[in-house]
Amino acid sequence: MNYKYPAGRLGAIVTSIVILFFSCKKINESSTLGGDLIPTVDNITTFDTLLTVEAYNDTFSILTDTTYYSSEYENFLGLITNDPFFGRTDARLFLELKPPNYRYTFLNNPDSLHIDSVVLVLDYVETYGDSNAVQTVNVYEIPQSSDFGDTSYIIRKSNFSKAALLGSRTFVPSVLKDSIKAYQDTTAKQLRIKLDNAFGQRLLNYDTISTSSKAAYFSDSAFRSYFKGFALESNAGNALIGVDLGGDNTKLAIYYKDDNGDSPVEKWDTAVAYFSFAANPTSVSANYIKRDYAGTPLAAAVGGPTPDDLIYIQSTPGSFAVLKIPGLKNLNNRIVHRAELIMEQVYDVSDTLFYPTKLYLDAYDSSVSKFRTIPYDVTFSNTGSSNLNSFGTTPIQTKDGTGNNIKSWHFNLTRYVQHVVNDTEPVYDLRVSAPVYISELYRPGSFGTTSIQVPSFIVNNEAGKGRVRLAGNSGPSDSNPRRMRLRIVYSKI
Repeated sequence: MNYKYPAGRLGAIVTSIVILFFSCKKINESSTLGGDLIPTVDNITTFDTLLTVEAYNDTFSILTDTTYYSSEYENFLGLITNDPFFGRTDARLFLELKPPNYRYTFLNNPDSLHIDSVVLVLDYVETYGDSNAVQTVNVYEIPQSSDFGDTSYIIRKSNFSKAALLGSRTFVPSVLKDSIKAYQDTTAKQLRIKLDNAFGQRLLNYDTISTSSKAAYFSDSAFRSYFKGFALESNAGNALIGVDLGGDNTKLAIYYKDDNGDSPVEKWDTAVAYFSFAANPTSVSANYIKRDYAGTPLAAAVGGPTPDDLIYIQSTPGSFAVLKIPGLKNLNNRIVHRAELIMEQVYDVSDTLFYPTKLYLDAYDSSVSKFRTIPYDVTFSNTGSSNLNSFGTTPIQTKDGTGNNIKSWHFNLTRYVQHVVNDTEPVYDLRVSAPVYISELYRPGSFGTTSIQVPSFIVNNEAGKGRVRLAGNSGPSDSNPRRMRLRIVYSKI
């Protein structure tokens, strides 16, 4: 699992004229980070200062973002057509729903079964976006010619072909919270899509008395040769529907009747069979998410030669920003009590629909052309747990100057900055993003200690959901009090 950014492209982005904004006046900005005791800023023994943070927007591509995504995460389905800053998002879902065992057979005599209805059911988790905008979801069969069937896929590449349309549903996402009453199933939070009865009868007809290894329900490989799986996509709406593939409500419900030989129709027995995702460990899925930034403010902001005053961060597969703090290299030696990189949301009414998520900050090590965790401030225990929350990935609720509720992030860089002013650590260019997971270099000791590649560790629990506009910093003359900044509380030596 990789999450990479080529050195050549990064170098082209981050080259710019460095500007230092250094202030030693008292600043009444309290720290929101815990864990360390910060002395009162008294301008006699303790001071604070703000350093300019130059930020440059950019977007990941199919070459620079190789995030693998599986059924263990929340999957998304739907279409966002009207995000004013980040454009369109198209989320498609591909999955297998299989019998719970092999050789599988329906409960009654195969030669006397008649389809009543067949319904694709998805375990609904949440709606990201406009829950009142009409959404249309189409269900297709994946053709046998497709190579769909691997265990995991890159989220940007897993767009498979589709064959016959099996069913469709137009609905308002807000209704998915309601309870559904169906035969032997009364449950809330279901997305139910009725499929063509001909498809259901076909599944019944696959159940024969044959014991041949080529019979559809004889084995997993045999069933795949008869039915490859489902492809789901949306052609209308302004939201993504979160789905739990491993949930009890993700299943194919096959409602059928047994004619009991020549019994009248009214005496036919009714039954239901479930093909699920979780019950069969060989089930495969893929979640394809495509971003389209054409004509958006984000697209216009990418590639500029000067720092951006607005930063656009969208979750995987999305966007990021390169950060430069040129003033760090000019700091003389001092005792750093607190150094925190502060980022604040710029409010827009659309944030009520498309809200922020966790952010992550790492460093680009040009000596090895790779990203690494922030030295000393991001740590891992022997059991593999990390200090990401105290580091600052989780936002803090606050208000902007006009009273709007916004999120702010305070990344704790205290130990790293102390090593920089001690000349025991280089000044790195940084990157802020909203990944699902990170797998990158980690140095457990001081500069020069051998780095290791840490296994993937989770930052966010899902892709597709979450975006934010942050106040950037246009330079020393930027008067926005909420601009991106590095605040350092220190004592002189």
